[in-house]
Amino acid sequence: MNERTQAQAGPVVRIQRLSKKIGGKTIVDSLTFDVPKGEVFGFLGPNGAGKTTTIRMMVGLIRMSHGSVLINGIDVEKHFEQAMNHVGAIVENPEMYKFLTGYQNLIHFAGMHPNIPASRIDEVVDLVGLKPRIHDKVKTYSLGMRQRLGVAQAILHKPSVLILDEPTNGLDPAGIRELRDYLRNLTRTEGISVIVSSHLLSEMELMCDRVAIIQTGKLIDVKPVRQMAHDSGGGKVLIEVDRPQEALAVLSRSMDVGFVGIADGQLELRIERELIPQIAACLVMADIRIYGIRNVTKTLEETFLEMTGVGAIG
Repeated sequence: MNERTQAQAGPVVRIQRLSKKIGGKTIVDSLTFDVPKGEVFGFLGPNGAGKTTTIRMMVGLIRMSHGSVLINGIDVEKHFEQAMNHVGAIVENPEMYKFLTGYQNLIHFAGMHPNIPASRIDEVVDLVGLKPRIHDKVKTYSLGMRQRLGVAQAILHKPSVLILDEPTNGLDPAGIRELRDYLRNLTRTEGISVIVSSHLLSEMELMCDRVAIIQTGKLIDVKPVRQMAHDSGGGKVLIEVDRPQEALAVLSRSMDVGFVGIADGQLELRIERELIPQIAACLVMADIRIYGIRNVTKTLEETFLEMTGVGAIG
């Protein structure tokens, strides 16, 4: 099996025991995780947690103190240029010539890679939704449009992974939503993996398939976004009934329920989701009217604060 075949068989990105020390201080501490093809992977943590340092090591901007980064099975330290052929990245702000049009910028960047046809430029312009403005000068672009042009530039050479460091910084809500939409489009149409770092929990919750939580350079956990809330104790159910005290007594006699409280005619219980049909049947048999049943799951922000033990994120 040749190197390229091996690369295609494994994850697009494999990080193993990646560490960085500066002046005796550990900035990134033995990170290990994989990113498969077609996934939007979130790298989440407070400012100063080590996210940007990790990304800089991944793209070769700073040397790693220990560990390895493999892109499509290719070691970044041993075969840097070969590995970077599979990477598109925007670290901090996308750089471009503001006195040129968006299209002229893309032509310039395409010249840095061999064999990028004009049709590919048109293709990436469509992917990021810049077609109506691509022939306007970049100095007239909003921040969100410059961000989109930066992504178009980063994917011109059809990389396997797109790495974006804090891409939502400075964007308004509409710009953040647009970013989220075209990143999803990239994973569908290009099969590309996306790694996004951010301290904005609400956006990561909407944007990502999985999230790695990092704090003070250490990896706290890596889980699917939906599973993270469930596994951290989000299994609460609110049941709105006409006689809540009687409903609680009925349920307590019939099954093991974790009672949390009663408010505004609603029972708040901590139970497994699979018990909801049994609870409904039990209340109906007792002639208690049910007006609504809904799951209450923790947000990613609540989960983050619980897992890291911090009071705020900045």
